[in-house]
Amino acid sequence: MTWQIRALSPLPFQPLLDLTEAELLAVGARRMIAAAPNSAPCRVSLCDAAPGETLLLVNHAHLPELSSPYRGSGPVFVREAAKQTVVRPGDVPDMIERRLLSARVYDADWMMTDADVVEGVEIATRLDAWFTDPATRRVHLHTARRGCFMAAVERASG
Repeated sequence: MTWQIRALSPLPFQPLLDLTEAELLAVGARRMIAAAPNSAPCRVSLCDAAPGETLLLVNHAHLPELSSPYRGSGPVFVREAAKQTVVRPGDVPDMIERRLLSARVYDADWMMTDADVVEGVEIATRLDAWFTDPATRRVHLHTARRGCFMAAVERASG
């Protein structure tokens, strides 16, 4: 059995696209312009925005489970023109491979069973190892330096 990286759905972010700057500010979001290559990783398309591209910076509950002491949320970028990417099982998008990651391993009860800081180019090997443990249900990937949620990894179906 292998694993699959899951992009966020664009649906929760779509209502924000038509908001004014003041309305975005009122809900704790901002419209941003990507300033440099590889500086704004979109969590829906799982690719970095091109310089000059418009994104939303918004808080996202990446672990909303009330029963977990690891419940959490944080900022994510979403490109305004983003389409949800479906990553093939066992593949790692370039956006993730090029970053230093903080990986957090969870069981079925959303309890953390392991964690590590991993270079993105090495994450596939670590995911292979973590998912050999039948207790592993998911892994959350965050940027190691800023701590922002990048993507969830789950067992691939089929």
